[in-house]
Amino acid sequence: MSPTLLKIRINHEGNTALGPGKIELLQMIEQHGSISAAAKQMQMSYRRAWELVDVMNRCFDQTVVLSSAGGTHGGGAQVTAFGKSLIEAYQQILQKSAQAAVDELDLITRHLKKT
Repeated sequence: MSPTLLKIRINHEGNTALGPGKIELLQMIEQHGSISAAAKQMQMSYRRAWELVDVMNRCFDQTVVLSSAGGTHGGGAQVTAFGKSLIEAYQQILQKSAQAAVDELDLITRHLKKT
């Protein structure tokens, strides 16, 4: 049973503080060291990626992504240690949720139409 069957979102004061797309964005920022490069990898606009990072940084009491402006020396972004802990915690939530609901997920997936 794959935990990717589940999509979990953590909401806070009307915003999605964390969800599958934001986790993927954090992973891409960590991999590429840049919001712009992460956005390109995910085929999203830089503006949209920046907005998602901004929401995460506003929702949590610690910085999730640190970024520096571009220019002659180039910009960049890095996922903070706290941001990395959010990625790990989110992945654990998916894994534990799937394990806890393995029978129910099995029943549901067995009855999905085959394409």
